[in-house]
Amino acid sequence: MLRGPRGRPGAFLQFSVVARAMAAVSELEGALRMDAAAFQALYSAEKPKLEDENLIFFCQMGKRGLQAAQLAQGLGYRGARNYPGAYREWFEKGG
Repeated sequence: MLRGPRGRPGAFLQFSVVARAMAAVSELEGALRMDAAAFQALYSAEKPKLEDENLIFFCQMGKRGLQAAQLAQGLGYRGARNYPGAYREWFEKGG
């Protein structure tokens, strides 16, 4: 598993697994507002922390990833960012 600062699993890898389980960006707001225990129970992953430095969102083409990053930023996730090249660019560069 990829590790982020201080040896903690990287938020990108950890949350990308969770995001794939969500039906849409509309589910994200509810998920990020959940308490940590409910989030863990529903998604089988640690809830991102407001202070996580790299909470990266992406989607197939780029639009929903941007919406998700903006939503997370609005909820106080300072490290929320969009990967503008989306899944397509990531895959073309060999993942």
